[in-house]
Amino acid sequence: MYFSNEQLERYSRHIILKEIGVKGQEKLMNAKVMIIGAGGLGAPAAMYLAAAGVGTIGIADADVVDLSNLQRQVIHTTADVGKKKAESAAETMRAINPEVRVRTYDAYVTASNIREIISDYDFVLDGTDNFPAKFLINDACVMEKKPFSHAGILRFQGQLTTIIPGVSPCYRCIFKEPPPKDAVPTCSQAGVIGAMGGVIGSLQAMEAVKYITGAGELLTGSLLTFDALNMTFRKIALPSRGGGCAVCSDAPSITELIDYEQAVCSLQSRPK
Repeated sequence: MYFSNEQLERYSRHIILKEIGVKGQEKLMNAKVMIIGAGGLGAPAAMYLAAAGVGTIGIADADVVDLSNLQRQVIHTTADVGKKKAESAAETMRAINPEVRVRTYDAYVTASNIREIISDYDFVLDGTDNFPAKFLINDACVMEKKPFSHAGILRFQGQLTTIIPGVSPCYRCIFKEPPPKDAVPTCSQAGVIGAMGGVIGSLQAMEAVKYITGAGELLTGSLLTFDALNMTFRKIALPSRGGGCAVCSDAPSITELIDYEQAVCSLQSRPK
């Protein structure tokens, strides 16, 4: 692949890394990453992936920018209030790196559209804030054999893991099913520190870059948790893949996607 002088300068800090180099940067420029949710997690992830030169980035979100979003969703500005989030995010990404192809999906993912949306991408980022979407993304990615990054934030806490279908445990291996409706407080009820989205969303972007380039070790088989008040990270070993899992075992009981009902913006209890 030919690199222009501008590209060599833009990506020079990547290219000099032995773990990335020219070949790694070429992989990034040929890659396709889908981000579901242009909020607290998706915002920093989208900006860093655009800056990294990921060739094609999809972003799906049917919401509009609200003033309360700006405390953590750094891809949007005050002037964007009232705009569609996907388009607002795309404008920022293109401003960061005009070479990146951004595809916008002005839609919420559902059982009827998610498999088609993710089918053309190499890696998926779950930037959603509700359990129905997280279980739906997991199940769809397992069925489509798409690697993805799961993450969640609430108050001063965050968590993430990387799931490679057929290799690592999936989200349902950890959490069997969504909690009862209203059992877990939402961000609007419990709050979330804005910078938490930056910490965890940036780590999601890092996992995507590592997967694409082959650099380092992914968070497969482990759940990384972060407590900002104590400034502590903890890496928790997850159960083995499959077993009695309803979706990723050799004999799954869930073979069709499900649209659950649940309040938004919450972080499921972590395994002990």
